[in-house]
Amino acid sequence: MTVRALTDLFARGAVAVLTGAGISTDSGIPDYRGATGAQRRSAPMTHQEFLRDPQARQRYWARSHVGWRTISDARPNASHLALAALERAGLVSGVVTQNVDGLHQAAGSQRVIDLHGRLDRVVCLECGDLTQRAEVDARLRSANVEWRSVVLAHQADGDADLPADAVASFVMVDCRLCGGPLKPDVVYFGDNVPRPRVQDAERLVDAARSLVVLGSSLHVFSGRRFVVRAGERGIPVAIVNLGPTRCDAAADVRLDEPLADVMGGVLGLLAPESARSGLATSG
Repeated sequence: MTVRALTDLFARGAVAVLTGAGISTDSGIPDYRGATGAQRRSAPMTHQEFLRDPQARQRYWARSHVGWRTISDARPNASHLALAALERAGLVSGVVTQNVDGLHQAAGSQRVIDLHGRLDRVVCLECGDLTQRAEVDARLRSANVEWRSVVLAHQADGDADLPADAVASFVMVDCRLCGGPLKPDVVYFGDNVPRPRVQDAERLVDAARSLVVLGSSLHVFSGRRFVVRAGERGIPVAIVNLGPTRCDAAADVRLDEPLADVMGGVLGLLAPESARSGLATSG
């Protein structure tokens, strides 16, 4: 397959895009799987574990307190900017992202469905109060002025491996309104994506002329369901990902190439025809 085949899908317009961790690696955010498709680490935090185990919550917040810098300091890369430009040109109808980093919005994309939530928001598990992560981060800094830790490794979605003694000495903060435990406003493994959010994504896919998957191995069903849905409705599917995916056999267009190179190629082919729509001035 060639970049031209992918460009032809974009040129038709009404493209729904599904993105995964692979689109943010060029922004310095690690993904879950390498080019082989093998998971890089053991299973991440589950919803059930976070709810029932205070020590698990302490472990999460200690690790996330360090790893959050990777997310908060990240900036949109060429692929994020390309999608925003294609949306401005009227070719992309919306983005469904499995990422929680907010980089699509930072790049200028307008219709973004954050399938798994956003790390820059924090919710109270008792009263439901929603707080900006920056505020919680400032409170955590104040509660852990003397706390220091060596980072053993940075992981996906703002996680970081820390020594056990650093985790044990980390001080958590609770909801300012009711004193309840706090959780990032994201969907953990074992939890369900809110049904209205899924329905919004389904409507986007159903109205599309094609579905383009960028940077996802499609191992998680919450994203893979949209490829299945597109196939059932006869909507062409394109997948761009380094390494194998769970839906390679269902793809009409399949590119195993660096995402920035592919999206740069798409822009290079479309820009002469789309300059009046603002595509050539993206980013």
